[in-house]
Amino acid sequence: MRLGTRWTSGDEPPVSLPAAFRDRVRAVDGGLDADPRPKWTLTWLEGRPVAELETGVVVSFDAAGEPVVGQIDDDEF
Repeated sequence: MRLGTRWTSGDEPPVSLPAAFRDRVRAVDGGLDADPRPKWTLTWLEGRPVAELETGVVVSFDAAGEPVVGQIDDDEF
């Protein structure tokens, strides 16, 4: 079992995440202009990371194993 974590957007994502996944999280963070900065919540579902930002943005892996960005209300999530 892997435990999740929380961190503030703009801070370094957890090193336990694959590099490509961290890059996607950083890309989302780079497009934010919020004060206060929202927080990310990382959970692990079936061994795969899912990072959800308080704004509803979600970073996860698609069926091909590529990190993707979506919204919490998208049909994919």
